[in-house]
Amino acid sequence: MSGGIAKGRLAEERKAWRKNHPRGFVARLETASDGSVNLMVWHCTIPGKLADPSKSPKCKFPPGFFHPNIYPSGTVCLSILNEDSDLLDAPNILDSAQSDGYKMFVEERIKMILLTFKIRACMKARKSI
Repeated sequence: MSGGIAKGRLAEERKAWRKNHPRGFVARLETASDGSVNLMVWHCTIPGKLADPSKSPKCKFPPGFFHPNIYPSGTVCLSILNEDSDLLDAPNILDSAQSDGYKMFVEERIKMILLTFKIRACMKARKSI
């Protein structure tokens, strides 16, 4: 998904969220010092009681949520819960929960890598002229 498509979809989902979201849940965009917002960075709060630290947290998305590390039922792949990484931008492809999401992520990643190499080659060719 390109940045423009992603930002357009996030803007639509933000509008829907602002009109109707679960009570107590908070989702705010990151705001720069100049007042502009970044649709790609969100700060969220999920209400609830503090759980027993010895128990694993439970996290679930709506059924059908499209992400390589989220099962079609909406359950999060447990192996990713202990990682300290941004899984929306960089899913754990070593332990996927959805074959379609995994396949799309890997194919798009390969396309982006190839495009980067092509751009670099073009830039080197232009510098040598």
